[in-house]
Amino acid sequence: MLPGVGVFGTGSTARVLVPLLKAEGFEVHAVWGRSEEEACCLAKELGIPFHTSRSDDVLLHQDVDLVCIYIPPSMTRQIAVKALGIGKNVLCEKAATAVDSFKMVTAARYYPQLLSVMGNTLRFLPAFGAMRQLLVEGYVGEMQVCDVRVYGPSLLDQSYGWTCEELMGGGGLHTVGSSVIDLLSYLTSARAHRVHGLLRTFVQQNGLIRGIRRVTSDDFCFFQMLMGGTGSRSGGVCCTVTLNFNMPGSFVHEVMVVGSTGRLIARGTELYGQRNGSKGEELLLGDSGWVGPEVKEMPLPHLQGLSSMVKALRQSFQAHEERRSWARGPVAMAPTFEDGLYVQTVVEAVKRSSCSGEWECVEIMSEEPDPNHNLCEALQRNKN
Repeated sequence: MLPGVGVFGTGSTARVLVPLLKAEGFEVHAVWGRSEEEACCLAKELGIPFHTSRSDDVLLHQDVDLVCIYIPPSMTRQIAVKALGIGKNVLCEKAATAVDSFKMVTAARYYPQLLSVMGNTLRFLPAFGAMRQLLVEGYVGEMQVCDVRVYGPSLLDQSYGWTCEELMGGGGLHTVGSSVIDLLSYLTSARAHRVHGLLRTFVQQNGLIRGIRRVTSDDFCFFQMLMGGTGSRSGGVCCTVTLNFNMPGSFVHEVMVVGSTGRLIARGTELYGQRNGSKGEELLLGDSGWVGPEVKEMPLPHLQGLSSMVKALRQSFQAHEERRSWARGPVAMAPTFEDGLYVQTVVEAVKRSSCSGEWECVEIMSEEPDPNHNLCEALQRNKN
């Protein structure tokens, strides 16, 4: 039996997610929006019976057992932690800070019987599933270098909002870079231990964002990661990532893994490979074709990945008769809240590096920092 679903968010992802859920047999019982008007509009558009701007109305809805959270990052932690505490399964997007991510991890550990996964859809894209399998089988030999390029139009909303504010989780690094960081960890089965990065905001104002308001979120980001292998002779895998969102009318999504005996390249939704000594690339996995509606705001790799993720969720819940019970197998590739904490830690290390100009270590927090730490230090200095 499939669980009833409550959706938080009225943006482009929510508008795509609801029809995909319904197509797989899920019933979407409730939707939350930041205003009654937003929630009502989406509910009418997608045929959702209940809408509200009060989060508790969705979380306490008797027919909702799975909560999908696609809202601004600064609000994600509050809803996710509360949903788990009430006994709901949770699928959500990234949080705004590593501290928020740590609180989500703590809640997930306290309720291990509940589903708690991050919504990075790239892991579910068939091209990356095939790439990971080929890497395990040794297609490229020993992995040496990963190179990622993502180019596209501006990520800013039409009006001033969270996408313009770096502190609220806006910007290319947090919005797109986080999914790339997670993907590289999934493909290489390793984690970054040192990073170096550069962030820039080239478009600080435009025709809709002007006056006293300025954009602080990055629209260009370049960073390097050293992943795994700290004690090995090779020193692990070297990764470079370039994100540029100053290219209207175009979209490039390319992930290349180079090894000692060959390379694999995912371009969009297709996978290519070339072994050392061969004359050219071979197509290993073609585009299966997208039969759903095109979504301007969501690139095809994310769109197809989202569709595959929803199918995996159906298989996971279908394996049990109880609506809240789920099987781990079909969603084993999904990133956990622990993965989300790692990703956010890397993001913040890249930001520190951009400010310092130095390589920064990636140190995942093991306990929540004391919010009064600075105050306590000041009091201790005064006392001495």
